[in-house]
Amino acid sequence: QIQLVESGGGLVQPGGSLRLSCAASGFALDYYAVGWFRQAPGKEREGVSFVTRGAGSTSYADSVKGRFTISRDNAKNTVYLQMNSLKPEDTAVYYCAIGLRVGDPMSDLEYDYWGRGTQVTVSS
Repeated sequence: QIQLVESGGGLVQPGGSLRLSCAASGFALDYYAVGWFRQAPGKEREGVSFVTRGAGSTSYADSVKGRFTISRDNAKNTVYLQMNSLKPEDTAVYYCAIGLRVGDPMSDLEYDYWGRGTQVTVSS
């Protein structure tokens, strides 16, 4: 059974950091591309970051470029999203998703399986 479980969310002050994890079970994560998405209240889900399968090249939304870093540890079957210099506008539920064939990495239509999400709140 394919499962993706996000963790690491929480409440953090502006300028702070969090590291999100996306742990996979039931399959080998390194065969899949992985995307991180987020959805704020009243807004559409948006792509945040993406890593290709295997060694993994990466891409980022402009809004997080230079602040967020995606990485994968295939031995641990886990993908991470390191988030630094957090801003209140980063507040959202963050989801990880996997896809075998991802054309547009920032489109949620390209992904096959999703986790349930983890809440990130940036507030003073």
